[in-house]
Formats: sequence, C-alpha cells, structure tokens
Amino acid sequence: MAEQPSSKQLSARAAAASILFQVVDQGQSLSQMLPRVLPQVVARDHALVKELCFGVLRWLPRFEAMLQQLMDKPLKGKSRRGHFLLMVGLYQLFYMRVPAHAAVSETVSATHALKLHSLKKLVNGVLRNAERQSEQLLTAQNGNDSLLYCHPSWLSKRLKAAYPERWGEILEANNQHAPMWIRVNALQSQRNDYQAELQALEIASQAANLGEQALCLEKPQPVHKLPRFDQGACSVQDGAAQLAASLLDAQAGERVLDACAAPGGKTCHILELQPKLAKLVAVDSEATRLKRVDENLNRIGLQAKLICADASQPEQWNQQPFDRILLDAPCSATGVIRRHPDIKWLRRDADIEELVKLQSAILKALWQQLKPGGMMLYATCSVLPDENSQQIAAFLQQTDDAELVPINSDETIEQPGWQLLPGDNNMDGFYYARLRKTLS
Repeated sequence: MAEQPSSKQLSARAAAASILFQVVDQGQSLSQMLPRVLPQVVARDHALVKELCFGVLRWLPRFEAMLQQLMDKPLKGKSRRGHFLLMVGLYQLFYMRVPAHAAVSETVSATHALKLHSLKKLVNGVLRNAERQSEQLLTAQNGNDSLLYCHPSWLSKRLKAAYPERWGEILEANNQHAPMWIRVNALQSQRNDYQAELQALEIASQAANLGEQALCLEKPQPVHKLPRFDQGACSVQDGAAQLAASLLDAQAGERVLDACAAPGGKTCHILELQPKLAKLVAVDSEATRLKRVDENLNRIGLQAKLICADASQPEQWNQQPFDRILLDAPCSATGVIRRHPDIKWLRRDADIEELVKLQSAILKALWQQLKPGGMMLYATCSVLPDENSQQIAAFLQQTDDAELVPINSDETIEQPGWQLLPGDNNMDGFYYARLRKTLS
C-alpha cells in the first residue's frame, strides 16, 4: 500500500531546508539533525533529503555567491529558512537530474510547509532567473579557488602548508560522494565467500588492497539487502577505519582497551579478529553514543565491558593495566569530510589547538594504563599533522618509556605514523601510529 502523507509530514525540500538552517545557522551537526527530521518525511523521500543536504553543504559557497547575484538583499531573521530553501532549489537546478520545472515548482510548494507563504513569489522568481541565467552564474565563478574547492580558507591554508603537492587533490576528494564499505565478519565468513553471496544478489563489490575483511560496494545498498546483516555477517565501516583492528593485533588472553569507542565498529572488529581475549573494555564519554556500541555488539553477538567515562581520567574507572590500547582520539574529523560535509562549516581554526591539547591529555593518561611491553595504537580520522605526526613526535620526545613501532618503512621519530589521505584506495583520511611501552 502506498504511503499516505499526513498533515505532520514534510516534503523532502522543506525538510532539507529546515536541516540546513539548523546546521549552518544554528551550528547543529548533520548527523544529529537527519534522524530528528527524517521521521517527518515519507520513507521513499529519505534518500532525496540526504542528497539535498549533502549536496548543498558540499557546494555551499557557490550557492551563496549565486544568491548574492540573484537577490538585492539576503533573507534574514524568520525568513532564513527561505535562504536555505533557495539553495535546495539551486542544487536541484545545477547538480541533479530533476527537470527544471519540477525543481522550481516543488521548491516553491515547500514554502507552505515552512510557513513562508510570503516568500512564494520570491522563491519562484529567483529560481526561474537562476535557470535563465545559468551560464552567466557559472561563468562568474571561474577562477575563484574558494568557489572551485568550497572549503573554508583556514582549512585550505593548513592543507596547502601540510601537503603542498596534494592539497588540491585532497579538497577535490572531500567533495566526492563517499563509497559504501562493508566489513565481513571473520567469525562467520571468508571475504571471497561473502563477496560471492553479494554477487548472487547482483550486488557488485571490490575487495580492498588494504584490509582483509574489507569490501567496497560499487553502489550503496540498504543494509537489509546485505546477506545476513541482522545476524552480524557484515558491518558498514570505511576501509581505512577497518585497518585499526589488524594494526592493534590483539592476542588471545590479553586485556584490551578501546578508548573513545563509539559507535563501536572497531570494538566489534577487534573481537571478530580475536574472540579469545581475556577482556575488552570499551570506553566513551557520551552515553547515547555508547548505546550504539551496545547495539552493534548485540547485533553481531559479541560481548565487551562498556564504560561511560572520561578517557582522560582512567584512574576513576580502571584498576588493572591493559596489554593493548586502541586510542581513537577525538579529532577535527578532517579526513571524513566527504561523509560529513558539515564539518567544513562547523569546525573552526581555533578548535585545532584545543583538540591537540585534549588528545595529548588522553594519550598521556592512557599510557599510564598500559603494561610494560604493551602496545598502543593511536588513531584519528584527521589529515592535519598537528593532531597526528606532530602529536606523536612530541609524545615520543617527552616519554622515556615509549618507542615507535613503525607500520611503514619510511617512518621516523620526527615523522612517525601512517597518514592515509581522503580518496587513497577509495578510503577516508585516517592516521595511525603504533607505540610500544618499553620494559625498562
């Protein structure tokens, strides 16, 4: 039976405009807003809402520039949702295959659901002018780096300094649609066998060069279409994030800590690769996020001790040292912008210094919880050296009983760790450094 819209439901365009207003103007994260608003939209339109939100956030400066040309003055105050509704319309006109007449009419109709009746004529006029002036609008953006790459200037400057030969490539990768990666549960299937199951369902995939359980789907799929997903046969996790468990290399009988563990992908992967641990403790400071860890463990049929606590204060929740520690440190998330384009507009340059301080505090505190001879794997989904190689280099210099265990042959004490950049092997940007606590 077809879904019948109710009076409480929003159209996809109205929902997208509401979410974008909350993200850009109110500083809410996209991952928080989508689950709040999507229940008000019919299920068949959920993918459209996401596409509109992600698309506008990727190319936000381009739409701001267009609206400056198309309007005498910007919308303010109670009309600000109309500003983002116009962007939703522009995204459809310039980046989607929606017929122009449908893009305009459906976007104009959304003014009613947003209670912006007085803006109906304005929205209609601006979008029709945009359609007529499309060539001039696009030509006006030529030669402008900020509109070409659509990143905040502070981030572009940091990336140019850190990667003088690859910064443009990184910015371009950040604006791509992220692929869907899955992790095959090693306790249930070999990767090749599971790939054959996918192929039988006409779901094409590519095995990763890095990561023995990783498959990249040629097209994203709803998880209920993946064989035995509800029984834990696979999980959705980017290929770069899947490298953590193998690099940690936990052994049978060991006591292992996964710090800053939510949403639990790495927790589960550690247990899938080594089900004979003495104990796995997963710690996260947010109870709602820790619930996601519990849900993932239950779906796959795994067990770990979950603790909601501050990872920088381990003396408050731990009395026994660990053989191995995975520290998935809080970070700028600049390596996963293609999955979270709102990061570009929510993160600030000043945040980096504060994050570096927090990472250092957690790193030093957890080092005291590691047994002599034990191993720590430091990980971030950042591409900024301040949070990665520079952080670890400083720690090694300051910590007498810490030594680098290189992952790659080109690592040095001055340039430690392994930096993956966005798009490398079609994966997210990630950083790993492996450290051993010396016996003496």
